[in-house]
Amino acid sequence: MKEIQSRFFVVLLLLFFSVLSCSSRSDYPQEGEKLEDTEEEIEIIDQKLPIADPYVIYYNGRYYAYGTRINGFEVYISEDLKHWRRSENLALSPENSWGTRWFWAPEVYYVTSKSRFYMFYSVDEHICVAWATKPEGPFIQEERRPIVANEKGIDTSLFIDDDGTPYLYYVRFTQGNVIWVAEMNEDLKSIKTETLTRCISAEEPWERIQGAIVEGPSIVKKGDTYYLLYSANHFESKDYAVGFATANSPKGPWKKYNGNPILRRDKPAASGLVGTGHGAPFVSTDGSYKYIYHAHANMNSVGPRTSYINDLNISDEGIITISGEPIKPVVVK
Repeated sequence: MKEIQSRFFVVLLLLFFSVLSCSSRSDYPQEGEKLEDTEEEIEIIDQKLPIADPYVIYYNGRYYAYGTRINGFEVYISEDLKHWRRSENLALSPENSWGTRWFWAPEVYYVTSKSRFYMFYSVDEHICVAWATKPEGPFIQEERRPIVANEKGIDTSLFIDDDGTPYLYYVRFTQGNVIWVAEMNEDLKSIKTETLTRCISAEEPWERIQGAIVEGPSIVKKGDTYYLLYSANHFESKDYAVGFATANSPKGPWKKYNGNPILRRDKPAASGLVGTGHGAPFVSTDGSYKYIYHAHANMNSVGPRTSYINDLNISDEGIITISGEPIKPVVVK
């Protein structure tokens, strides 16, 4: 009888510790666990999404992320924004592009009228474009040349207005890093240089803590208002930050929000991160906006920079906010 009682006591202990173990587990699946609603086990190979100047496109139920890290561009694929798989193949290989170094800030768009994906990016401090039939690539430059051959530039961002007119926003080195815009030709390979228009430069105190730099432009349109999101300061600064300006035309004139910056290390959404910026808004599966951006590795080291995702909202009064606890993506096998 004592033996039976002893065994019963051991079983109760095992059940107790089993329940205790389950209740202390993280909200997020850990390595070796199974994703919800699937039998597939997770193997985390990197506790961060190791790209800078990130950009996300949502297409056919999946998110695709691109960014600055290597020569050429990788692509990461996710269905939940938390777990990302790195494609085995590069989205853009150096041999498929003009230039040999400094592959920075890729952005990918699906252009319905052409049934193609277009990647705009900079290489060797010149702006370029390549195309593919799938968001994961391979992207190829049909003509190995920059969009603007005789001038340096970086940080391209495409915006196609409701009337079908394509505009290219990018940074020119005109007394600092300055954001300009030009209409593109129908082929999306060249700009109408006569339409080049200066958008904004670094003038506010928060924009000039380190350098005279505004960069990383993105355009969102809501109603009749155009929103230009941008980053300011040198990317190595802990005070790298995000602001926005508004206009009634894609060419401006632009009025900066007097509550800028909307994302910086001292803002709640940064959650203690430093060097937050050069991000891009994107529409998630539920129709809401998110904002992906990079931050420094830690307080003492800029790199390797890592990407995070927060909520983005445009109020009825026309104010953009970046809020909520950041999603901290991981790379899985």
